[in-house]
Amino acid sequence: MTTISTHVLDAARGLPAAGVPVRLESRETDGGRLLGSDATDADGRVGSFDGAAGTGTYRLVFDTGTYFADAGRPCFFPEVVVTFTVTDANAHFHVPILLSPYSYTTYRGS
Repeated sequence: MTTISTHVLDAARGLPAAGVPVRLESRETDGGRLLGSDATDADGRVGSFDGAAGTGTYRLVFDTGTYFADAGRPCFFPEVVVTFTVTDANAHFHVPILLSPYSYTTYRGS
């Protein structure tokens, strides 16, 4: 069974980004289908999205505009979308982002 998790770190503050709304979507020709949604916990994590169904292309959509607005901070990227391909239906995929008001970075974690 495929599992997908994420971790958001606020690189500008040097702290986890708590309360970031995140959606997991499939990437289909009809524009995608919502598979799950959550918000990052106090440690900036969503431990698992249960909606992943195996191999295929997915996207994580981070509502960074809400996160920065709630903190009274400006941001340039109100939404971060990370699209990735799951190639092993029995693996765990961890997709973290490092976030600041004017940039973000992502990578495949472990």
